[in-house]
Amino acid sequence: MELSLYYSSAALHSVKHEIDEPRNGPNTRTYRADLSTSSTETACSTVSAFPKAAPTFSRRYVHTYKYTLECQVGSRVFPNIFSGFNGLPVVLARGALSAAKFLSGQFDPISNGVGLANTSLAFLPNVNMLFALGEADLPYAVRVTSDGDIRTIGRHDFDGKLSVSMTAHPKIDAQTNEVFAFRYGPVPPFLAYYHIDANSSKQPDVPIFSLTTPTFIHDFAITKKYAVFADIQIGINTNPMEMVLGSGSFVGSDPKKVSRIGVIPRYATDEKEMRWVEVPGFNMVHAINAWDEGEDEIVMIAPNIISVEHTLERMELVHDSVEKVRVNLKTGMVQRYPISARNLDFGVINPRFVGRKNRFGYLGVGDPMPKISGVVKLDWSEGEQKDHIVGCGMYGEGCYGESLTSWGRVRATLMRMRTMGM
Repeated sequence: MELSLYYSSAALHSVKHEIDEPRNGPNTRTYRADLSTSSTETACSTVSAFPKAAPTFSRRYVHTYKYTLECQVGSRVFPNIFSGFNGLPVVLARGALSAAKFLSGQFDPISNGVGLANTSLAFLPNVNMLFALGEADLPYAVRVTSDGDIRTIGRHDFDGKLSVSMTAHPKIDAQTNEVFAFRYGPVPPFLAYYHIDANSSKQPDVPIFSLTTPTFIHDFAITKKYAVFADIQIGINTNPMEMVLGSGSFVGSDPKKVSRIGVIPRYATDEKEMRWVEVPGFNMVHAINAWDEGEDEIVMIAPNIISVEHTLERMELVHDSVEKVRVNLKTGMVQRYPISARNLDFGVINPRFVGRKNRFGYLGVGDPMPKISGVVKLDWSEGEQKDHIVGCGMYGEGCYGESLTSWGRVRATLMRMRTMGM
């Protein structure tokens, strides 16, 4: 029987209790007008269950290099790549200040990273560790102590084999205990794919030089045979003058670009079998799942951003429409079917079905994005010409899934949906 939960629990073998509801996310320490959601520090929280004791709630900042350094300095040091610096004077002033601090040895982002580790948590079974992840840096290992507190262990590079960064959305094959991941950036190769085998050994990067421009690749999908990437209309700005004279942002959208889906064999050692197909208007930021069908087809379920031009600066105007995308690798034909027109994102499935054909998914309801006012259950096993929402639970007026006070309502809503057969 397939059972999907909105957040999974992680049982760590190093401590004698279960860690329930592990989560992380952006949390500002002090209010600053130039701080956006993507630039704030990371708070990691868990609820730990102990034998014969009451549950313990713990919430701690992840001690990234950025967090530690800025605590010491008492002010912001690192730029926010998504919202820029709010104008030319601030760009020049902050740029000069950061360059001076780097040249004087006050901070070293090259050696120590610049990541926030505020996007997701992942328990990697092949290394038996819990990681706080952010795609701009290496994963930060964290642990829950015997009394339920949270401690940062530090950056993890898999015995020196992982450099620069790792996606915040690695894919874990529950049947093989392998982990599949990638990194992307502003310099060639703009994308590199790799996997970590069941013995916790990171395999060599597979550079993808056929991605010829730097693209914002936040997530991807795997099947039993392939890894699937999306080359979308959101890209990385590498023109310094455009950054200075324009919005100042490191990331922006290009409405003239034609989106593509790239498929590469799951255990590829080079990119010679990478296949790109054009999928106009398809802008996937998060993937829900993908699987193989027959010898030549893959199917992917993912929200598609309809209003991509608003993604970074006007989130309240963003609308995500979930689609089923079918790609024939032999003919290059792409078929797209709407799963739901409702504004949905941040989907999860039962992790045992990652890369395998499944039926259900749970997604957050944008009201508007990034506020999540409830959860819907989708059933995409039926025909393509129907509404696939088979269950819905809302948190209540003025209550959103992103707030800590509503966390109990998130879980209660899911349990109520299960009880009602949703």
